[in-house]
Amino acid sequence: MKTTYIYKEQAYSSLYELSETLGKDGVFIPLSISEESLKELGVTVITKEESLESIKEHKILTLKIQRDNLEVEPIIYNGHLYDYDSKARDRISAAIIALELQGEGAKISWTTADNEDAVVTAQDLRMIIASVAARSNKLHTAYRAAKAQVEAAGTAEEVRAVCME
Repeated sequence: MKTTYIYKEQAYSSLYELSETLGKDGVFIPLSISEESLKELGVTVITKEESLESIKEHKILTLKIQRDNLEVEPIIYNGHLYDYDSKARDRISAAIIALELQGEGAKISWTTADNEDAVVTAQDLRMIIASVAARSNKLHTAYRAAKAQVEAAGTAEEVRAVCME
């Protein structure tokens, strides 16, 4: 179901947006407000069934966001948890270069995602990247399978039941 709220000839796609506008008029509304109470405030509530195609598009976008968020979560390597967001990737790449320039067997102390110190080599850092690549492959495979399920679904309930595993 898709709900649209009309207040003073302006359409709002969420109750939150509407509450922000009403708040400017000095009216506080809880997000759990009833339709009857909204009508008393001069709000028209229009609810219509969302199309299956729209539900599918939204679900696929949600699955992509989920995959992308999981890809940058910290990763466990050799008993330690390592960050892998964009800053961490840059630091890991720079550290690999620096360690390689120092020669074979060079080590540095690395602060892990859980704020511990771990001594690592360039090979350890490359293995962290390899672990992330393996995780990323699993996530993309799971996303493609879930996307195919969404595309094959015949009802909104079937679409909503799809998750990445």
